[in-house]
Amino acid sequence: RLAAEQGHAKAQFNLAVYHAQGKGGLPQNNHEADRLFRLAAEQGHAKAQFNLAVYHAQGKGGLPQNNHEADRLFRLAAEQ
Repeated sequence: RLAAEQGHAKAQFNLAVYHAQGKGGLPQNNHEADRLFRLAAEQGHAKAQFNLAVYHAQGKGGLPQNNHEADRLFRLAAEQ
């Protein structure tokens, strides 16, 4: 958690997965997962970009469904 708060993309991604799946003693929280995936994705983390794209495609994490943004993020992830 500390590394994620300090801005480390891999830690943000890992913590997002824990929130998305309700693992590690954390309750499932798609809003927090979305926030952390976004932080990691903005730093170029390909798996975070992919997962955030899924959130946009499915309208998860409190996000409205946005296929245009999902496509953009899928492409960013694929380019890496």
